[in-house]
Amino acid sequence: MIAMIAHTLVLVGLVIAAALVFRFRDLLSAAIAFGVFSFLLSLEFYILQAPDVAIAEAGIGAGLTTAIYMVAIKGTERTEAEE
Repeated sequence: MIAMIAHTLVLVGLVIAAALVFRFRDLLSAAIAFGVFSFLLSLEFYILQAPDVAIAEAGIGAGLTTAIYMVAIKGTERTEAEE
């Protein structure tokens, strides 16, 4: 029962984080939302009893990739241009 609630909360969080990545015009906010998405995905892998994949996703997806995006955004304009 608790596992089902955890799965549901994580999956709802994944959908919300994914929607926020596309919704934000501020690129730094979108990169942070992507980091949250990756962290929630690693949490889902852990719940599904794949701790090796969860550690890799947390380290590379949530940590390293988000940091690289932030460094890249620092060299560009922070907000997306309006059409």
